[in-house]
Amino acid sequence: MLSVFSAPGRYVQGADATQSLGAELKNLGFDGPVLIVASNNAQRLLSATWKATLSHSGISYMIHSFGGECSAEEILKIQSSAAGASCNVIIGAGGGKVIDAARAAAAALNIAFVSTPTLASSDAPCSALSVIYNLDGSVSEYRIHRRNPDLVLVDTSIIANAPERLIVAGMGDALATWFEARTCAAGKVKNMRGGASTRSALALAELCYKTLLTDGIPAIQSIRQKKPNDSLERLIEANTLLSGLGFESSGLAAAHAVHNGLTVMPQTHEYYHGEKVAFGVITQLVLEGAPKYEMTEVLQFARNVGLPTNLRGLGIFNPTARDLLAIGERTCAPGETIHNEPFAVEPSMIADAIAMADSIGSA
Repeated sequence: MLSVFSAPGRYVQGADATQSLGAELKNLGFDGPVLIVASNNAQRLLSATWKATLSHSGISYMIHSFGGECSAEEILKIQSSAAGASCNVIIGAGGGKVIDAARAAAAALNIAFVSTPTLASSDAPCSALSVIYNLDGSVSEYRIHRRNPDLVLVDTSIIANAPERLIVAGMGDALATWFEARTCAAGKVKNMRGGASTRSALALAELCYKTLLTDGIPAIQSIRQKKPNDSLERLIEANTLLSGLGFESSGLAAAHAVHNGLTVMPQTHEYYHGEKVAFGVITQLVLEGAPKYEMTEVLQFARNVGLPTNLRGLGIFNPTARDLLAIGERTCAPGETIHNEPFAVEPSMIADAIAMADSIGSA
């Protein structure tokens, strides 16, 4: 099996980075028309900057207001908007679902894609993967596209002013990167791009975890004090770039599959992707029989930054055996990343592991 490492064409991060959007597009040879797929919040925060930077660069654009869910239906609407205006670039501006939907539409039309996250709440911005949801909020499928974004532009001035809970959710998503990457690398299974993991991908995944432990709490303090610092910059890079490269070029395993399983419980839909993934990490460590010191380190980190460590933290109170088995069945669906674990996994095993993880996290 060939080793495959995948990454965006260009990554730009820093304060007020959006002001350079027009120049960055020109530098890459894109002159529009551009379709910006944006959440309401992104439009409120960035409309004036888009107008200034794109007009200065002579790039015409239009805005498609995101419908709220990365569903097949929303992706088709974005495709129609872009095709109708003969756009040759789609920009995703907002959180992970906005970016995933915009990415899927650009891939379907075979045009350039630019990722401009306004949150560091997931590792979606750098990848070539879209997580597609049903209209009821449950996970439908993964779509893996031909290439990564042509440009990822991360404006840390915007992200630093986002709600604390969102960047903490990003830490939950990033928390899984190292543990899933090492499982996939050890098992020599295919990564998200269809090849074996490289040493560089594994090193980035490990650096992601170490950065969380070192900079997570100082970054939260920075957000609370409204004073961006180097820890916040490093944490945003970990949540966005290190986690994105680490998961995609090494692979996913139990943690993300458990996230997908949890979405069958309607109570979890109000919780963020990374919050559910964080509990998935604890479940994966139980499933793999991780050493006590490692479980303790993960639990202490999660509690210190405010990530859920039990089912109550995800809105699930007093789950029945049938509830846990339903989660297990979705977790073990054909093609799910749970099957990258180095042993055969069945729904009942997942139900037992979730119950144990819940007990340990509660204690």
